[in-house]
Amino acid sequence: MHPEEHSLLAPRNLAAFLLVSLIWGGTWLVIRDQISSVPAGWSIAYRFMVASLGMFALARLRGEPFRLAPGGWPFVLALGIFQFSLNFTFVYHAEGYVTSGLVAVIFALLVVPNAVLGRIVLKQPIRSEFVIGSSIAALGVAMLFAQEYRASPATLGEVVTGALLCVGGILSASMANILQATEGAKRQPLLTLLAWSMLCGVAINVAYALVVEGPPQFDPRPSYALGVLYLGLMGSVVTFPLYYGLVRKVGAGRAAYSSVVVPVVAMILSTLFEGFVWGPLPIAGAVVTVAGMLVAMRTRSAPPPRRATPEP
Repeated sequence: MHPEEHSLLAPRNLAAFLLVSLIWGGTWLVIRDQISSVPAGWSIAYRFMVASLGMFALARLRGEPFRLAPGGWPFVLALGIFQFSLNFTFVYHAEGYVTSGLVAVIFALLVVPNAVLGRIVLKQPIRSEFVIGSSIAALGVAMLFAQEYRASPATLGEVVTGALLCVGGILSASMANILQATEGAKRQPLLTLLAWSMLCGVAINVAYALVVEGPPQFDPRPSYALGVLYLGLMGSVVTFPLYYGLVRKVGAGRAAYSSVVVPVVAMILSTLFEGFVWGPLPIAGAVVTVAGMLVAMRTRSAPPPRRATPEP
């Protein structure tokens, strides 16, 4: 890989970054509809049934083998658990307590555990700009939660529950991000690894749904089926190879900068379709959160080591 391709501003990387941010910004609202009539566990299982089939098809189309490289199965299991089961289970349930736009804003803090775990696992440095920016962003999120509590009929306990579920989702996603940035994961064909990980996630999610939520349930509304297809194909098959390709090229911290763009899209959609009301406090909270993340992004970490990595 040419050295400048480690930059997030390289044209190919920037295009992938923007596409992922725009698509994921719109998935939050679709998730809200998915859990309105079908338990979260089953909606997640259906999403990744579609996504795993689509990812295997994409791997075949791109000429990647269906067989993993040696040592691949532990990564399949770990990604299946953290990314395609726990992360989405936390997120889908969180949307039952707070608005989709607010969940997306909280996920802007994904850069925090990504940086901390990157320091511990990958030995990437954490700079002072990151500490200052993250503190500012945390204040912004607190302001948004204050508005959510004041404007929502939900009790304080319900809002706190939504926040804790978001934190669980962030930590799970961060674990998966760091795993993808390790040398062992980079030796695996990306699409093949994602396809098997998604299939592993399906097995875990189906088992969870059967135990916790009972027999399979499905909403016959066309909008529900279209939502499953959108989340499975656009929200997973298109985005995860692009996102994890960025993780491998520019590092988990920089790839997570998409979490600054995603909530802007999500909050606009939440305003249009969920009746989110913008007053002085939420406007200030959103501005402070994004400003904090922009500060945190400034030269936060050193570029990853220069080495050849397979293209996704």
